[in-house]
Amino acid sequence: MANVDVLNLNGEKVGSIELSDALFAPDQVNEGLLWEAVKHYRASLRQGTHKTKSRTEVAGSGKKLWKQKGTGRARIGSVRSPLWRHGYTVHGPQPRSYDYAFPRKKLLGALRSAVASKLADGKLTVVDTLELKEAKTKLYRAALDKLDVTRTALLVENSKTLTQALLLGARNLAGVELVLNNEVHPYDLLRYERAIFSKAAFEQLVEVLVRTASKRNADGRKLAETEAV
Repeated sequence: MANVDVLNLNGEKVGSIELSDALFAPDQVNEGLLWEAVKHYRASLRQGTHKTKSRTEVAGSGKKLWKQKGTGRARIGSVRSPLWRHGYTVHGPQPRSYDYAFPRKKLLGALRSAVASKLADGKLTVVDTLELKEAKTKLYRAALDKLDVTRTALLVENSKTLTQALLLGARNLAGVELVLNNEVHPYDLLRYERAIFSKAAFEQLVEVLVRTASKRNADGRKLAETEAV
């Protein structure tokens, strides 16, 4: 079992959390699954507002410009021809959604890999609480400095322990984003250099990931037994 230290906002160790090596060891990082999760997330961000004009939308007369034969020129039926300047575009892009279905099991598997990757790199920190006495940005900046956050950071809090003071104190920190543990995405963990979880948020997230992995393994064993029969 791997141990993750629990710190306070002064950078002092106040406890530890045990994690299963079978799920969060460095060799459990599935890079292909992480790539799929990031690809899906970025695809869902695309607006898909690209648009070219079709034949019915281009301005211009539909009159035939000259007779079909005998002029020595190429035949043409309309000034709106796609071969001509200002003509319509054949099979051009139209507004669409780039989002697509992504199985929840794959998403949670990618999240396990992202957590394992952060742990292996030493970029994941668990603190007993993210709450400070006052909702001041400079106090949170000082706390992050004590936790050795020099670049970007992702703060993850539990929805039950999230307070207005934390929202106000962290919203103006440059390079810092605050999310809930039930909303965190593998892309978020990979995008930011450091991930800082509150103890409550981390324990709840790990519980969900372990439960899902256990159910997946049980389903896999049942399927293997069925195929063997």
